Amino acid sequence: MKLSYYPGCSLEATAKEYDASARTVCAALDVELADLADWNCCGATSAHNLNRLLALALPARNLVLAENAGLDLVTPCAACYSRLRTAEHTLRRGGSAARELEEAVGAPFGGRVTVLSLLEAMVKRVGLSAVEERVKRPLTGLKVACYYGCLLVRPREVTGVERPEDPVWLDDLMRRLGAEVIPWSFKTDCCGASQAITNPDVSRGLVARLLARAGEAGADALVTACPLCQTNLEMQRPTSQGAPCFYFTELMGLAFGLDGARSWLGRHLVDPFGLLRSLSLID
Repeated sequence: MKLSYYPGCSLEATAKEYDASARTVCAALDVELADLADWNCCGATSAHNLNRLLALALPARNLVLAENAGLDLVTPCAACYSRLRTAEHTLRRGGSAARELEEAVGAPFGGRVTVLSLLEAMVKRVGLSAVEERVKRPLTGLKVACYYGCLLVRPREVTGVERPEDPVWLDDLMRRLGAEVIPWSFKTDCCGASQAITNPDVSRGLVARLLARAGEAGADALVTACPLCQTNLEMQRPTSQGAPCFYFTELMGLAFGLDGARSWLGRHLVDPFGLLRSLSLID
């Protein structure tokens, strides 16, 4: 399987471990990621607050590039996924909005490319059985709260997710890796990442509540598919909260026994090694 790969800005900065683990895990599953040539920022999260057309044109240009490459477009970042899917949705609906967007980009959209989140690609394209077959070191004993955040599954008419208030893709994936998935009611609540700079008190309050609820539910750690959520959950947490937050690709790499897991996890602000060693999940 070959897909165009859109890393987005975060994966080249604060979330390099997400990028590295995503590429390594995909290679292990025979998923070839072809970097989208000449890609530009998708505009998340500020453009849609400032200029409606610019917020659509920025991701739409990337869709045209992917279409020219002849491959569906996958992105690990939930914020990038939201903007790319919104542009795709607008273009597929046609009408004056689509025409205005194509004029801004300077190229027509033929509808021959589909945007996927990397989590979606793992579940729907690779398949959970293929993932499970690759597991060499099950994540036995690791209790995780799956955290989707607010951009990966909503709005339903754009993402097409059947259960936007109670998604299960990440839950199912973690179970196939051998982890214990803890039920909780906050998997799609916002963490306030977009407010972290302008209104840090708001962000810190939301993060504290999420971590407290995950702990009350019995989770040892959180797992996410969003680089903004992961960074926010680590940077804005109370000092009393020590539960690590993993990218799902890191846990896949750990369960697959792939080289690189130690270097990915070493970039975290919250040390995850104590927990993993206590469960004999890392040497």
